[in-house]
Amino acid sequence: MLKKIISNVIAPFAICLLIALALYPTTLDYEKYSTHGLELDFNVPKEIAMVEKKSQPEDEQVFTPYLGKSFEAFKEALAFKESQGDYFTVNTFGYLGKYQFGKETLKMIGIYNPNYFLNTPELQEKAFIANAKRNKWILRKDISRFAGKRISGVEVTESGILAAAHLAGAGSVKKFLRSYGSNNFADGYGTTVKYYMKRFAGYDTSFVKADKRAKARI
Repeated sequence: MLKKIISNVIAPFAICLLIALALYPTTLDYEKYSTHGLELDFNVPKEIAMVEKKSQPEDEQVFTPYLGKSFEAFKEALAFKESQGDYFTVNTFGYLGKYQFGKETLKMIGIYNPNYFLNTPELQEKAFIANAKRNKWILRKDISRFAGKRISGVEVTESGILAAAHLAGAGSVKKFLRSYGSNNFADGYGTTVKYYMKRFAGYDTSFVKADKRAKARI
């Protein structure tokens, strides 16, 4: 009885298998699947390697592209501190966008429509550069005089000066530098010129050209 069951079940299956093997090619053209000549030995460039932000608590650590000390890194680091990179945010003091511009500062760089500014990321990027150019012109003598020195325990760099000017205005940075740290302006949230000077030190801001009349246009 068992032999009969096996014969009835296994035999048809074996026949189908033999037919399939007969129809399927017995050889493959492996040249079609060769990796010969392909560049397989590569590494991710350092510039885009993913690095961990160790400064944050472990449960809040995030991963971001490593940009080194480039101007782009400077710009994005400052934006993250200002607004976490949100183009469309307005803070409790009415400062606008990714870089948290005040309306009076916007007027100085040729922007008179805050609502349009807030909803136009491209204009916000232009505004950041225009404001940096203007501040660099205002502070050009202070940059030349103080860059490389230490004031109140902080190494003074051009990028630190420009970041502090973005926070507090060029006038407040002049007062900090020329008082050798005793005049340390703080904004409405308690963030000081000295803090920005230290946090954003050492970036390459040579891209920014001093321009007294810099305007933001798209």
